Amino acid sequence: MDGISEPVINDHRELEEYYHKILDAHDDDEKTRWANQFVWELARHSVGEELVMYPRMREVLKDGDAIVDKNLKEHQEVKEQLFKFQSLNARDRSFEPLLRTIWTDLSKHMKEEEEKDLVQLEQALSPEDSAALAKSFQRTKKFVPTRSHPSAPNQPPLETVVGLLTAPIDKLRDLFARFPKDD
Repeated sequence: MDGISEPVINDHRELEEYYHKILDAHDDDEKTRWANQFVWELARHSVGEELVMYPRMREVLKDGDAIVDKNLKEHQEVKEQLFKFQSLNARDRSFEPLLRTIWTDLSKHMKEEEEKDLVQLEQALSPEDSAALAKSFQRTKKFVPTRSHPSAPNQPPLETVVGLLTAPIDKLRDLFARFPKDD
């Protein structure tokens, strides 16, 4: 069974792929589809970390509170940028510059998370605990909002309650959004 690092890092690689697909898209429709996919995955990933991984980091890491507080601050900055981005049309002049800004901040955060935070977390957990955390992370992502909501609480239990109320609205909006696999 894989530990928590596996699904988190896999999400990071998917986000990187979606970012490049947006930039490499041949037309506005393709850009929009990949942008929707990017927003969808980033929103779910962030909330999943906040609900599952960060509380566990607070419990088991020596400097867990400081690490999580720093990560939450970085998440909030990206959520605010993503909130603006998700409302833009691919033809908007600020679409690509804002995407690049998001990616600059996000890639720095992901690199630190992969090279420091996840390493420390894996060392502090048994393989079984890490695998259980990974399973919980994957399961949680199925029930959380799929769009950025920067004004929502970012820590359990309030984040859980708000997420459960917001997720159905996001999922309804997703029904009318275009995604890469709609073809």
